[in-house]
Amino acid sequence: MTAFATRTTESDGLETLSPPSKLTTSLAQQYRAVRRLSEQICEPLEMEDYVIQSMPDCSPAKWHLAHTSWFFETFILKAVDPEYRSPHPQYDFLFNSYYNSVGDRHCRAKRGLVSRPTVPQTYSYRRHVDDHMLNFLLNGPEDVVAELAPIITLGLHHEQQHQELMITDLKHMFSENPLLPAYMTTAPQQTGDAPPLTWISFHAGIREIGFAGDGFSFDNEGPRHRVFLEPYQLASRLVTCGEYLAFIEDGGYTRPEFWLSEGWNTVKAREWDAPLYWTLHEGSWFQYTLNGLQPVNMNEPVCHVSMFEADAYASWAGARLATEFEWEAAAEGLPIEGNFVESGRFHPQVAPNSPGLTQMYGDVWEWTRSSYDPYPGYAPAAGALGEYNGKFMCNQYVLRGGSCATSLSHIRATYRNFFPADAGWQFMGIRLAKDLR
Repeated sequence: MTAFATRTTESDGLETLSPPSKLTTSLAQQYRAVRRLSEQICEPLEMEDYVIQSMPDCSPAKWHLAHTSWFFETFILKAVDPEYRSPHPQYDFLFNSYYNSVGDRHCRAKRGLVSRPTVPQTYSYRRHVDDHMLNFLLNGPEDVVAELAPIITLGLHHEQQHQELMITDLKHMFSENPLLPAYMTTAPQQTGDAPPLTWISFHAGIREIGFAGDGFSFDNEGPRHRVFLEPYQLASRLVTCGEYLAFIEDGGYTRPEFWLSEGWNTVKAREWDAPLYWTLHEGSWFQYTLNGLQPVNMNEPVCHVSMFEADAYASWAGARLATEFEWEAAAEGLPIEGNFVESGRFHPQVAPNSPGLTQMYGDVWEWTRSSYDPYPGYAPAAGALGEYNGKFMCNQYVLRGGSCATSLSHIRATYRNFFPADAGWQFMGIRLAKDLR
């Protein structure tokens, strides 16, 4: 580390030559906290667990750990220190995800075939990047740190996204093991009934949608713009497993009248008959969780359903999915609280018996009927970071609200998650909507 000299101490490994500013101190604290959580998520893993890729849409835990380090290496360290060197020149190729402007990248579907670097070497890579990043944050020129602070903050939110992917990818990986191993054994079994579902009404009118003000947001959350909403209603809570089971028992997966055409073709081709991770054993339904195989709790929110399944259930129930604009207008002003990754449960919880809208944040991402399109006036940023969101605005649907695998500090009312309509391995669920006539 030649660009920004440091002294070492026994307590921290870094000591600044002059007192850091409030900005650099805050960034360093955030950096340490986010990077630490990624490794805490991996603490229950055995060495073999790090390297498996259970399907092309998932990535090995080892790759997530390396890719999030590659982000800081590529967009910060190489930009500020001409003498910086990666531990291996091929890491650029191995750990680039989809940034075509940066260079070639390894095939996504083959990430599970890369046994080297080893897991210890991957952690060594993280230490290498962390040492240089903290050196820059605490000892680099403050004007340069301030100039790059938006990219550093983007990198931290990018890592939080990958933390969620790590949890969901690990769940899928463990579910493919015939032993159905438990990732953890600490989450308590829930008791209590879900409260009755009621309908909350919203008036017609012009609403402003999109991020405005201070703080971080992704570029796809803006520009803020106006939309006109017809009167509508939202369900007071998420759809439960018991309510979804009624759909199954009424032949929901065998009745094409409820399904979008492509959804029905998918049901037939993949032989769907229940949500992902559900299995029928001796007349009782079980679901794989990160606590292992558990009986389906009929009062919990149904989870791991695709947009096709969410839309079919809504049609069967005489309702529909909300638009993302209806969801955001309803969520505006509500406190951001709920069951997030900080709870350590990694599983949706029974809705509280509270008036008004509940579970708008946390537990499960809520499918909307809105395709993932650019807002009026949207333009991606120039350069490689402009590939972050805009290039995916095709054949995807928007989800809102976060899940039990999302960090509380990462979510807001304007956050737009997006996935293809057939995806279900994320913590995805259903909130019903209706037209108000």
